[in-house]
Amino acid sequence: MRSQFMCAAAVAVLLVAGAASAADKPEFGEIGIDTAGMDKTVTPGDDFYAYMNGGWMKTATIPSDRSNYGDVARLREQSLARVRGIVEAGGAADARKFADFYASFMDEAAIEKAGITPLKADLAVIAAVKTPKDLARTMAALERKQRPFGYGSPQPSFPVYPYVGQDAKDPTKASSELVQGGLGLPDRDYYLTDDPKFAAARAAYKTYLTDIFTLAGMEGGAARADKIIAFETALAKVHWTRVESRDADKTYNPMTPAQLAAAAPGFDWKTYLDGAGFGARPALIVNQPSAISGFAKLAAETPMEVWRDYLASRLINDAAPILPKAFVEADFAFHGKALTGTPELNARWKRGVGATNLAMGDAVGKAYAAQYFPPEAKAKIEDLVGEVKAAFARRIDGLDWMAPQTKVRAKVKLANLRVEVGYPETWRDYSALTVVRGDAFGNSQRAAEFEYARNLADLGKPVDRAQWWLTLTPQTVNAFNAGSLNKLAFPAGFLAAPWFDPAADPAVNYGAIGSVIGHEISHSFDDQGSKLDEQGRLIAWWTPEDLKAFEASTGKLAAQYDAYQALPDLKLNGRLTLGENVGDLGGVAAALDAYHASLGGKPAPVINGLTGDQRFFMAFAQSYRTLMREPFLRQIIATDPHAPGQFRAYEVRNFDAWYTAFDVKPGQKLYLAPADRVRIW
Repeated sequence: MRSQFMCAAAVAVLLVAGAASAADKPEFGEIGIDTAGMDKTVTPGDDFYAYMNGGWMKTATIPSDRSNYGDVARLREQSLARVRGIVEAGGAADARKFADFYASFMDEAAIEKAGITPLKADLAVIAAVKTPKDLARTMAALERKQRPFGYGSPQPSFPVYPYVGQDAKDPTKASSELVQGGLGLPDRDYYLTDDPKFAAARAAYKTYLTDIFTLAGMEGGAARADKIIAFETALAKVHWTRVESRDADKTYNPMTPAQLAAAAPGFDWKTYLDGAGFGARPALIVNQPSAISGFAKLAAETPMEVWRDYLASRLINDAAPILPKAFVEADFAFHGKALTGTPELNARWKRGVGATNLAMGDAVGKAYAAQYFPPEAKAKIEDLVGEVKAAFARRIDGLDWMAPQTKVRAKVKLANLRVEVGYPETWRDYSALTVVRGDAFGNSQRAAEFEYARNLADLGKPVDRAQWWLTLTPQTVNAFNAGSLNKLAFPAGFLAAPWFDPAADPAVNYGAIGSVIGHEISHSFDDQGSKLDEQGRLIAWWTPEDLKAFEASTGKLAAQYDAYQALPDLKLNGRLTLGENVGDLGGVAAALDAYHASLGGKPAPVINGLTGDQRFFMAFAQSYRTLMREPFLRQIIATDPHAPGQFRAYEVRNFDAWYTAFDVKPGQKLYLAPADRVRIW
């Protein structure tokens, strides 16, 4: 969604219950760097990522139930195990409720006994769709019961997705928004590109649709699948690209319901908006107007028979993980094996933890934070954030391309940046959520309806900057810049080395967690964050000259990433990953300055023959070590605004200090002439 800037780079929060004290040995090596994971036969200037991670890459393996593996995945496994202990222990009030939710998911016998009975009521409603009004009413009703967008899905389930966001031009107010969606494959390119890998994905999708229709007792699955794929291909043609959908200016399109109906004829918008809870709203923010109008045209042109099959496919697809084993296996054969190359379905308890986190993440997170995130951890990370913020402010002062008046406002924005560490200030109230032990399907739908109603209730109220999103909980292994809320969040799930180790050398911690803190701060000034002022408003506040200089530098950075070859037939999309790459560039710059400032004017100590700057850059590169299966790599390059870890580590080639630290010379593969190094912050 437009207001979210999610960063896949995990950050470690400094201490957890039982973690090493500063006097103990670091988790990795003698100083916090996994020297055994290096490959010193590689010249740093030829491939700094391989130099730091080549040894690890030769010995590490991707677990059979994962599409990728690295330290982020390792910490996520740790978080899953901790949450499992919490939900299995149960307790009173909310704890009893999330324990029942988890236990119901784990009750395979009850799920098998129920069979497809839980689907029948909704399938009957879909079968009764005969008119455009029926279609609009049914789609809105199904939206309320589907798993919320943003959790385990690259896009919304239906062609139009309603949600309550934040008005980008008046960030104190909640806005009702519509965004494109509805594709069963990860992205429009999977339908429209002749790439043989995408053609194979389309074939696997047909098999999947055929299988789930058969399992649901609906005959002629293959013919239904062909019609659905033809419909979705037409839908994909009107979809905006991922790059276009990142643009905060282009996705801000206020319309009254009457204007929407006029701009997108063919769909019964009044019935739909009434059903979605937006009918009384005077205006809506339409994120991708031409995609929404294209959908509406398809709505009128598509036979109701196809619509009924399409709606049924979306319903069954979303429900598959909580249906009998045959549905689960079909779901995994497509989403796991075909799309990401993962050979083995992960353990049921892990899937149960994921479902429980989605349903009652805040309640689980409250118990998680109490058990694993002591107050001293919060204080220490806040201190480090303060140091990196101060360094970023100094870098703003030193810019030669930004006008003085813009610098003043940029520093006010930086000062206004809210930082939340570990857990939210207030917790969600789940008393209105009904959980019935033994009713996994019903619990899932009720949890989705509860979240939808909670989100809808935000309309008409001032925006609460302290509120965390559904997919952001204390147990989350991720870091966030919340766009127009002008805040950062570092959940307690970021718990360990290599990002922060209290026993590690300070240079290592600045290079790892410091760079990611700086990365999150930089998002407030990246290609989209720079469009939001010190109040979080979408408004032009830079001078034309500022923008021209900034766009010239970001254009060079996009071109740099466009040139990276991920596979023999596949390069990165530098425009799609631009925001994250700008974040990395600014993050490293601010963290390196903060490290230098921490030395108090004294030279950095040389440890094990390594200078302070060497240790800093080594820690940065090692924090991105990742293995990916090829299908998953192809999917994230098509859909993810983050470059694969290898290429994020190459950001070092834009820093003069890296060249000095590792004696990088012309002719080496990563060498850039000084004029070609991108310098923004």
